[in-house]
Amino acid sequence: MKEKIKPVLKPVNKKLTKLFTEFFESERSSGVVLILCTLIAIVIANSPFGKSYVDFWHIKLGLETGGIALNLSLEHWVNDGLMAIFFLLIGLEIEREIYIGELSDLKSASLPIVAAIGGMVLPALFYFLFNRGTETQGGIGIPMATDIAFALGVLALLGKRTPVSLKIFLTALAIIDDLGAILIIAIFYVGDFSFLYLMLALTVYAGLLILNRLGVHGLPFYLIPGALMWYFMLQSGVHATLAGVLLAFALPFGDGSETSPSYKLQHFLHKPVAFGIMPVFALANTGITLSGRWFESLAAPNSLGVFAGLFFGKPLGIFLAGFLAVKTRLSQLPNDVSWKHIIGAGFLGGIGFTMSIFITLLAFNDPEIVQSTKISILLSSLLAGVAGFLILRWQTTNERSQ
Repeated sequence: MKEKIKPVLKPVNKKLTKLFTEFFESERSSGVVLILCTLIAIVIANSPFGKSYVDFWHIKLGLETGGIALNLSLEHWVNDGLMAIFFLLIGLEIEREIYIGELSDLKSASLPIVAAIGGMVLPALFYFLFNRGTETQGGIGIPMATDIAFALGVLALLGKRTPVSLKIFLTALAIIDDLGAILIIAIFYVGDFSFLYLMLALTVYAGLLILNRLGVHGLPFYLIPGALMWYFMLQSGVHATLAGVLLAFALPFGDGSETSPSYKLQHFLHKPVAFGIMPVFALANTGITLSGRWFESLAAPNSLGVFAGLFFGKPLGIFLAGFLAVKTRLSQLPNDVSWKHIIGAGFLGGIGFTMSIFITLLAFNDPEIVQSTKISILLSSLLAGVAGFLILRWQTTNERSQ
């Protein structure tokens, strides 16, 4: 009886572009800064200065220019304004991955794409099972998101022992995950809807696409109308941060070289977003007051749904979807990556943090529900991150000892 010959998979292209390396380095370093800012926010919120700290983020800050007037709290400026810049960077990275990166080749892209879909669907299902028919059912999108900065930050703690293919897989998966979160926000988390303002925003976007087709490369010709599009999107009820994603895909990409407007802006935004916008977001939104019997809220359906989705649904969904994709020959597993690596990466995908908190703020208005959800997100993300790190460390240690 002939021995079944195992097909030899071609090694993936391990050549990391300068921009990808820069993106990975900034995101992993940002994860450390985010942890520190989160701890600072929690400590201050539970100190004698807690009330003053919370009140600070609710200070109104007005802006008037060109006949356009806005009067938003500092928290809203962070969540609706600064986060639009974060989504602009995410949009630029998604665009680059689609054109010349990991997602440009369907065979290479299929594994993280399918795994990301599984990692969104199963957590949503877990959350729905706990919250069906309750007032918190609308938070179904919360456990579907992955925090790129934290996930890559934990992976980076393993150093050079981590396979390059796994870094690419997790980065691509997290980016696709963010794209899914963007679509969920656009479709399901719409406030007081204004058709007029939405049409105005889309008109500006159409104008930007025309500039792109005409070969206009000057960034000011895109950024100034982009700010106007953000204002119209804010007034439309569709979340203003989506303007950042639209602007990203309106910018000329060309061949993706260092001379393209897309590359220049992405290169410029890396450090300000990683070490400015994201830490400020953490400071503004993770000041959780642990008063009274706060731990009792962890038994609420909403908290259980978040935990089940992030800690169980994410790794299980990523692994099962990826496994089926490989077994059906839709995808192939890189030759330096094992299924134990995928399981470990799946747990890192359960670090929701930034995106999960962001969706929480869109899903709920009740301060108590928001607070308990944030606590569940932080605890679930912490446990998922630790589990992912231990699994990957165990796997890499075993490989080195063989």
